[in-house]
This record gives sequence, C-alpha cells and structure tokens, in this order.
Amino acid sequence: MGSRIAPAAALTAALALTVTACGSSGSGSSGGGTSGKGATPAAASAKTDYNPQPYDDIKDGGTYTTAGTFDDQGNPFNANATLTASRIWFWYNPDVITYSPTGEVQYNPDYLSDVKVTDTGGNQRVVLTINPKATYNDGTPIDWTAVKATWQTNNGKNKDYNASSTEGYSNITSVTRGADDKQAVIDFKGVDPWWSSLFTTFLNPKAAAVDAYNDAYVKKAHPEWGAGPYTVGTFDTKTGNVTFVRNPKWWGKKGKLDKRIYVNLDSAAAINAFKNGQIDYAATGSAEDLKQISGVKGTEVRSGGSPFEYSLYVNTKSTVLKDPQVREALLESVDREQIAKIQFQGLDYSEPLPGSALLYSFQKGYSDNVSSVIKHAPDDAKKILDAAGWKTGGDGIREKNGTKLTVRYTLLGDDPLNKATANAFAAMLKPVGIQVDIKKADEADFAKILSERDFDLFLSGNRSMDPFGARYLNQFYGTDSDSNLTGAGTPELDKEIHAAAQISDPDKQTAEANAIERKELAQYAFLPLFSGPSIYGVKDGLANVGATIFGTPLPETVGWQK
Repeated sequence: MGSRIAPAAALTAALALTVTACGSSGSGSSGGGTSGKGATPAAASAKTDYNPQPYDDIKDGGTYTTAGTFDDQGNPFNANATLTASRIWFWYNPDVITYSPTGEVQYNPDYLSDVKVTDTGGNQRVVLTINPKATYNDGTPIDWTAVKATWQTNNGKNKDYNASSTEGYSNITSVTRGADDKQAVIDFKGVDPWWSSLFTTFLNPKAAAVDAYNDAYVKKAHPEWGAGPYTVGTFDTKTGNVTFVRNPKWWGKKGKLDKRIYVNLDSAAAINAFKNGQIDYAATGSAEDLKQISGVKGTEVRSGGSPFEYSLYVNTKSTVLKDPQVREALLESVDREQIAKIQFQGLDYSEPLPGSALLYSFQKGYSDNVSSVIKHAPDDAKKILDAAGWKTGGDGIREKNGTKLTVRYTLLGDDPLNKATANAFAAMLKPVGIQVDIKKADEADFAKILSERDFDLFLSGNRSMDPFGARYLNQFYGTDSDSNLTGAGTPELDKEIHAAAQISDPDKQTAEANAIERKELAQYAFLPLFSGPSIYGVKDGLANVGATIFGTPLPETVGWQK
C-alpha cells in the first residue's frame, strides 16, 4: 500500500496478494522461518527490481494501463482511506517529499526550493521554502497556508476530522508565514526525527473544512484542488475506471505519458487481461498466478522485497472476543508456519517470521517482538480456555453461559489461495474448541468492512510508505487512533506511546517503540503473519515500475524506455 503519499501506513486488502502486488509468505511458531527451499535467510529481502531509468531516457508519449480503481474515500489523510486512495491521489496531487527505495528523503524541487531544519533549546523548527511557481489547478497558490491546512486538519485538536494519524502533527505548536507567503515555518514541541513523513503532500486549503475533509472525496475526485504533471481525465463512477492526462497547468517537467489508465478489474480478471495484452502490468503473489504471467510474449517478471505486511486482526469489540483470554487462546492456536506454506507454495521464497508491525527484518532497529509474546501453543490455548470457564460441548465446540465459542472470519473475493488460508485458520482453531464461520464478502466491500469494523477475524495488509516505522506506533495501537482496527489498547499504553513520540533520538525512539509494541501485542488482538516478495508481470520497456520497497518514482518519470 509508491512513495509516501499518505500520512500513515496504508491498509490494503489481502487478495492473494495480487491486488497489493505482494507475494505471500508466512510465519512460524516462535520466530522460525517461512516456507521455501533451503535455509531461511536472516532477514527478508530488500532487493529492488523496477527498471530505474532517468527522465531523459523515457520516450515521450504512450499510455500505461493497469488494473485498479478509486476507493470510497479518496482523501488519503482520512482514516477510512486505504492504499487505493493513496495511489490515485499520487497521480494528481502534490508529491512534495518522496523516498528512495532504501528510505532516503527526497525533496521534490518542483514544490520545495529549500528546506532548513534547526534545533533551538530542544525544539525543532523546519522552514519550507516553496517553489514560486507552485500553484494548485484552481489558481490557489501552494504556499504556507497549504502547510498550515495539512497540519490543522490532522493534529487531533478538532475531533470532527476523521484523521488517519495525528501523531507527529500533534507535536507541532504552530505553522506560520515566513519571509513571505511562499515560506512556511513549522515549530515543534521537542524534536521529530520523522517530520518529513508529515508533509509528503499538501492538502489544498479549500479541502480543509471538516465536511470537505471527511466527505468531499467520497467517490469523487477534485482535480481543481490538485497539482502535478497529470490531472484527472475521466473518473467514471459507473465503471470504476480512472484516466489521468497531462496537466496543462504544470510548471515542472512534463509527464512522459499521454495517459495513465486504471481499469476496474478484480484480481483474477487482471491476470487474464495481462495475458491478453490489455494491461501493461499485473501484480501477483501466488504460484498459480506467477505461472500465468510468466512467459507472456513481450513481458518480463520483476520481483523483489516487499514493503507489505499481512496480519490477522481480531475485533476486541465482538461479543466473545472482548475477553482477552479468548483472544490469547485464539492467537496461540494459529500456526503461522502453516499459513506461510500455503502462501508461499511454489514460489521458492522464504523469509523470517515478521516480528513487528513497525519495521521489517531488513531495517535497522527491527526487533522480533511477536515471538517474545505470542507462541504457537495449542495445548496452552486449551488450558487458558478451561481456566476461563469455556467447556467443550458434545460437538467439540466450547460453550460458556449458553454461548458457543464461534467467531466470524471475513473472506474477501474468490481467490483459491485466500480460501485455503481461511480454511487453514478454521482447521487450526477447531481442535482447541473454537468454531470459525467463514463469511464471504466482495473485494469491493474492503473499505466498508474496515470503516464499520464488520468482522471478528480479518486478514489485511499494510503497506509502509516510508521507512519510519516507530512513527506509526499510535496508528496501529493507540485507543485514540481511528486506524486501530482491533479496538485494543489501554489509556496507560496510550501515554507511553505519546511519550515515546517525544524522544528526539531516532534509535532511542525506535527501541522504546519496540518495548511498547511488546506490551500492545500482549493485548492479543493483532498477529503479523507474512510479507512475501513483490512480484509483477510487466511489459518490456516499462520504466520505473516494479519492486521499489520504499521508493515511488515521480509520475513524470514513469513511462516507456527509449
């Protein structure tokens, strides 16, 4: 779930990892490896494979077509937005700060003429000098007021804004006019080592009213509030198709493509469309899909490491799952190694078990927090349920006070790999006395399921748009975070989270975030399962597209190699 364009890690559907361009992977009982031939590597792959090409080596013209559509919520700052919203936003809104594949900060000179960061008395000041030419499509100057609007809508002071993440923004004490309107002075309480992730894009001040922030982008695009080398050509709410065309009001290097097209196809249809030459790119993660896209004339497979992680979310507001002992027993019944084998079958891929929602095993500061808290221990799970008063019934399913221990697993779409994974969960939990009812839902309902928390158990992915994992501790686990899908957490842990965000040394903040995550995992509501490789079928000659880890090449650099 590209460069960081949303102010938070972006949620993605787990659709056999095809929708998200991620291969599957799994995890084992207590820190072991995932399936694949040979020894499990010490860290997940950080390999890139995206045919990086400089701007001048890209042809002028052509189209680039992929499967994709817009989401219900198109404002990526909003808590109901998913990765889809971030991807669409990226193509017609300011991409102010991006990251290289390895996570180095990149300031886009089309928006920022200068960036200065200073520390006075332990408080950080960031001065952004904005390109004099930078202007929204509606004629509104991109200036200090856009920076202020981005801060004010996301800092948490006005709870009417349904913000994805307020952490970081809440540490800013003011955004003021600098030497002129084209300079924004951002003052922090303390020092924020990850400040760049807050201003990767700017919200148009006209989109900053509460109703606009929450509702204006619902199944709508607002190209007049955007800026960049491309703007919206068509946004078809009937078909779900979206087309971007060159923006005549763009002041920077023009986009190389004539058109960027998203065609609304489900994951299976996308594979067929790629085989038939109708789209230029298809993402996959299953061995069967990889087989389908391999060897297609005029195409190649690009694969590398993944900035995705897929996890099991447990809804603590559900009736039987309110009890932390039930949740503990449930998670101890899950054999992550087995999930890995299902996900990775036929891919010849292995990785260590993911141990954190914050960082990947290939990153500095990573800690395997999961295995220190949650083990695969079904016998212990049975004892926990016995002690909690859940008695095994004649059908093997436990009961307490006339209530059966039944949980609902929400399954999106018809992909065989996802069905196999759902059935595996059911098979793992049944011997412990937990019945899993698999409830089918359409892929299109993904955002609705999340916003309404309409699940007991749900497998979903998260795409890290930048390398600053500690930044997202509150987003995942804070009780005041609209992005906390499980509803777990405590006010005491919230205090620890917010205190950690004040730590100015990045290494120390990361270490503290790891310690807090271990406490949050002991709420037994969240279990990282796998990341997997990023695998793509791509037409020959397509440049700056593929496995980029944290990087997203700017839209104007995407196109066809000369």
